[in-house]
Amino acid sequence: MSNSWKYERAKNAIDARFKDVETVTVVDYTRDTSLTSIPTNKAYRMDAVHLYVDILNLRDMLESTDVEGETCHKRTLRFLNLHYRAVRRILAASDALRVDFHNQRLHAVVAKPYGEDSEGDRVNRAVAIARLISDVLQETGDDDENIPAAQVRIGIDSGRALVVNNGRGGNREPLFLGRPANMAAKIASNGTDVGIYLSNEARSAIGLEELDAEDIPLTPLTEEEIAECQDAAQLGLSKDTLVSEWRADNKNNPIGSFVFTRVTPPLRDVDISLLTPGNSRRMETISVYADVDNFTAYVDAHIDDDPEDVVRCLHVIRSELDRVLSSDFSGRRIRFIGDCIHGHLMEGTAFQTYTEDTVSTGALCAGALRSGFDLALERLRANDVDTDDLGLAIGFEYGPTAITRLGMQGNRVRCSTGRAVLGSEDEQKRCTGEQTAIGQTAYDGGPASVRTLFGTSRRKSGLTYDVVLEALVADENKVAKAIHAAAYAVVSPSIARAAEAPFRPYSEKR
Repeated sequence: MSNSWKYERAKNAIDARFKDVETVTVVDYTRDTSLTSIPTNKAYRMDAVHLYVDILNLRDMLESTDVEGETCHKRTLRFLNLHYRAVRRILAASDALRVDFHNQRLHAVVAKPYGEDSEGDRVNRAVAIARLISDVLQETGDDDENIPAAQVRIGIDSGRALVVNNGRGGNREPLFLGRPANMAAKIASNGTDVGIYLSNEARSAIGLEELDAEDIPLTPLTEEEIAECQDAAQLGLSKDTLVSEWRADNKNNPIGSFVFTRVTPPLRDVDISLLTPGNSRRMETISVYADVDNFTAYVDAHIDDDPEDVVRCLHVIRSELDRVLSSDFSGRRIRFIGDCIHGHLMEGTAFQTYTEDTVSTGALCAGALRSGFDLALERLRANDVDTDDLGLAIGFEYGPTAITRLGMQGNRVRCSTGRAVLGSEDEQKRCTGEQTAIGQTAYDGGPASVRTLFGTSRRKSGLTYDVVLEALVADENKVAKAIHAAAYAVVSPSIARAAEAPFRPYSEKR
């Protein structure tokens, strides 16, 4: 049945996914081990330095026009594509590993030189790479296309993380779980000033004074400190040479124009592997972010004694979130970002998105994500897997969305962008592990029943699938009523007819 969540169906799927990771192998990473195709039931412990590069002016690109039209999206995607190509060249030349490139955020890892006694050398190398990225991206705009240079803020942390498989099929890539990846991301995203910012662990590794926690995102490295790292690292790379090679690459392998067509629903049928700039998709959708709350603390608590539980938790939870989005609600996952899933859904035709129906489905899907998450925790605990105090923070927003792949042929990365994408992440970030939040555009454009459900704060705790469905049915929401009636039609047509009557959860006094 479309657009519904069922306990038994979810339970069977969760139990099947647990069998994938019933036996897990965790080993220490050894030099030059390939991380491209890690088995689902295997993980590596790795000591490395993590960089997160946050492009601060992406939001300005998306908000550069009053109307979020095709021109705005084409400029934004070209902006991302130009800078992604440049950063990819830097990482390859400096022997660093690109982990993820998602909209305005890039995650990279410096694992060499290997060994615990080489931590300072890795941090020096990471700082030198960060400075090179910052300098090169000042040169990689495009005046002819009105594409600005990227303004970047870079966070760096060092330590031990757990490396597992991320993605499926041909989209497998390594995922790093634990404090260093999370801290680097937080430092990069926790401010609007450009610069290179180090955690206390990274500062200590190169002999710098540690800072109070609140000062870490406020204290960039000085020019002198950066120069000392560059001298120690001796990358042997020139900004001018890299920019020249980047320009030659773009001349020999031009990006081409972005051409958009709409999707014929359901979104889950979109084959992202076939997308290119000239074969991109664009339509109004719900963008949803669902992030596992407290997962970094969970990894830190279990990485030494029982890391197998971390692998089991991540695989089971993310599989259920993906199943809910793509199977139960016919949406499309764009990617897993660490312990977070990002995807889209829509209701409509090849010519039009039905705004109110799409927002209603978004609310129901958010409820199903929470119910699926709760059931996944329940089944994990039933199999003696500790889940500690994990929660799920969910945010969703509505608006025009462009979906494509960036980069060069043979090495493209999937991308979806739009104000709704940034907005849904913003909504998720203002939630605790029990809350769901709806963006302002979805709130204003959706039906009154959804506004009533979320209230004026646009954020609410405990919104499971049953809670959302019953509240919307009681408020005469047509999408919810159709799902409610269809559920009972399986049992009895007469019950289905009764279900079409107004749903009133409380008895009324005469």
